[in-house]
Amino acid sequence: MVQICQLKPKKSTYSLEELKGKMEAYCAYQDRCHKEVEDKLRAYDLIPEAREMMLLHLLEEGFLNEERFARSFARGKFRIKKWGRKRIERELRSRDVSSYNIKQGLSEIDPKDYDDTLFDLAEKKFEQTTEKHPLKKRKKVSDFLLRRGFESQKVYAILLDLEKQNKSG
Repeated sequence: MVQICQLKPKKSTYSLEELKGKMEAYCAYQDRCHKEVEDKLRAYDLIPEAREMMLLHLLEEGFLNEERFARSFARGKFRIKKWGRKRIERELRSRDVSSYNIKQGLSEIDPKDYDDTLFDLAEKKFEQTTEKHPLKKRKKVSDFLLRRGFESQKVYAILLDLEKQNKSG
């Protein structure tokens, strides 16, 4: 059997300067939280002092900024994935982002856009759900919206409005 290409093994050791460049590129490609960067550094088997030095360098040079990460994360997950505040907050907490930064991130979401998105999602899901029994239909739609991370009081209020519109329409 003829070998067409030879796979190069990954380099196992890096100089501090090479690793700095790699980590700068990693952080520049996309905003990262501290936990992601620390996990990446752990994968390189650095001694704790070198890891701390690298984190400090990334912070000082502006490659690592947790508030910026929280803001871009909240904006992106809301606009692209249509997640609610609760889900975004839960995801940020799982990444060990501070409460202050979570609050800053959630402030990026415009309240009017938030309510419009919730209504559009609810309306679309309400139309798509084929369940005939009104309570079962309400449960299916509310479960969908709650999984997305929208607040329960807002979900239930919108569902009542949709049911009223459906009965009168």
